[in-house]
Amino acid sequence: MRSPPVRLKRIQSCYFGGSLATVSGLPIREHDVVPGAGSRPVDMNGRHAVGQLYAMQYEVEEPVSPYPVLLWHGGGLCGAQWEATPDGRSGWLWRFLQAGWTTWICDAPERGRASWAMYPEIYHGPPLFRSIEEAWSLFRIGPPGAGLAALEPYAGQRFPYRSIEQFARQFVPRWPGHEQMASAAYDALIAATGPCIVIGHSQGGGFAAHAAQRHPSTVKAVVGLEPTGLPSSPASAAGLPHLQVWGDFLEHDPLWQRYRDSADQYWNQLAARGVRAETLDLPAAGVRGNSHCCMHDLNSDAIADQIIAWLATVGHEP
Repeated sequence: MRSPPVRLKRIQSCYFGGSLATVSGLPIREHDVVPGAGSRPVDMNGRHAVGQLYAMQYEVEEPVSPYPVLLWHGGGLCGAQWEATPDGRSGWLWRFLQAGWTTWICDAPERGRASWAMYPEIYHGPPLFRSIEEAWSLFRIGPPGAGLAALEPYAGQRFPYRSIEQFARQFVPRWPGHEQMASAAYDALIAATGPCIVIGHSQGGGFAAHAAQRHPSTVKAVVGLEPTGLPSSPASAAGLPHLQVWGDFLEHDPLWQRYRDSADQYWNQLAARGVRAETLDLPAAGVRGNSHCCMHDLNSDAIADQIIAWLATVGHEP
């Protein structure tokens, strides 16, 4: 079947949020900044932009909803995770555009094109970095192993694991304890877009749930893809439709079992308050083999289609 065409009205990017931090007392150093041109003094003292979020808007000509979709990435990742799969297939950005949704791709502060600040002058310590081996087990692609040759996928794994090195190229550093900074930037984005739907993966799913509490009249629906770091209680999010999506192989990882229990508790609290809080448990629905990164799995389009169908049922009155 021929894929529907995508007709864009506009593509534009912008930075949101952040503040200025002043650095002083650093020595002025001589550096060969341009090879072959000799050295010049480099003075890094002064004001620096910190904590900004980068976002790219893809506005379709005839949107199916007045609300755009904001795609928020997971921890140690950036907006690239929505643009294409590691094995070269079209990502969820394209799938949502095909379905007629104006879509925003975001890089949270310190990720991707949002950049990061000096440490310890501005940030108070070094970042965390993710290895291929950690991603392999943490994202439930397969059990832990020492070195690429020792990594074996779980039976029936749908993640394109032969492209794990390509996937690793999009890993970015992350700083623990910067949640407040990221939340402030996401708030600035929501203020700029107006009424919207937020789809967040992992850490991004937690940010989405918190944002819904801060902006219950602006965020119209939340989709959490294996969300982590959720609020302790629903608070002002009552009335706002929520969908959580979970993949396979949780039985192999006690950490993810705890994350899932925490998410289920939050979803149950939402439901107890009369919120439309639904769960798409893929294995329970007979869909086996999905990793933590369903937007990259071999059946990623089918999962996106289920989410798009759910969004069509939550109502889109401006």
